[in-house]
Amino acid sequence: MVKKRLSEFHVGDFDDSNLPHIGGLQRRGMLLVLSAPSGGGKTTMANELIATDPDVFRSTSCTTRKPRGQEIDGKEYHFVTHDRFHEMKGGKELLEWTQVYENFYGTPLKQVDDALAQGKDVLFAIDNHGARQIKEVAPEDIVSVFILPPSMEELERRLINRGQDTPESVRIRMKDLEKEIEYYRDYDYVIINRNLEDSMLKLRTILGAERMKRDRLHGLEDFSQRLQSELSERRNSIEN
Repeated sequence: MVKKRLSEFHVGDFDDSNLPHIGGLQRRGMLLVLSAPSGGGKTTMANELIATDPDVFRSTSCTTRKPRGQEIDGKEYHFVTHDRFHEMKGGKELLEWTQVYENFYGTPLKQVDDALAQGKDVLFAIDNHGARQIKEVAPEDIVSVFILPPSMEELERRLINRGQDTPESVRIRMKDLEKEIEYYRDYDYVIINRNLEDSMLKLRTILGAERMKRDRLHGLEDFSQRLQSELSERRNSIEN
């Protein structure tokens, strides 16, 4: 699949051919968090964004579980021992972490910091617990999006059709959804996921607007002063 720049999804003269440099200015990346109830579509949307936007980076999590199938260390996950994971957690080497049954999962902080400094946007498709941890650690960098289904009937249909859960598991997931849905209040943006094309357009619009935020553009003050200096020179040349 050919990756497209943001300008290819919008009508207008916007030129982002030199992203992450916006108008000659280096920008700081953001932490783009996608969360949703089970079956809401966050994984599908995350995969679509990664496949089509070259300036979105997905970090490689570390985990204490054993590799499965053809998984390769450093690709799907960084596989570490329990002792190493707790060492990373205690040494504040993780941006966020969670425990799933007997295993731990976490996001190494260094790779995220390096990506942000290079103007890359780091994508997370995580639950509300992980989103809250990231917000506590990096409140100025996070942009959070909560994805809601158009109806509970449609959500149940998606859970059944994806074939990953037994009928009993689907019933349990549906029962737990009331609490999950309420988490939307903690997020900056909400997308009602009626279909993938419409939802992706909304997500890219959010991403494009956030990339233009003043606080993310480095050297903006110098750029403004240069414009004022040029204006002053033009006035002097006219007057003289």
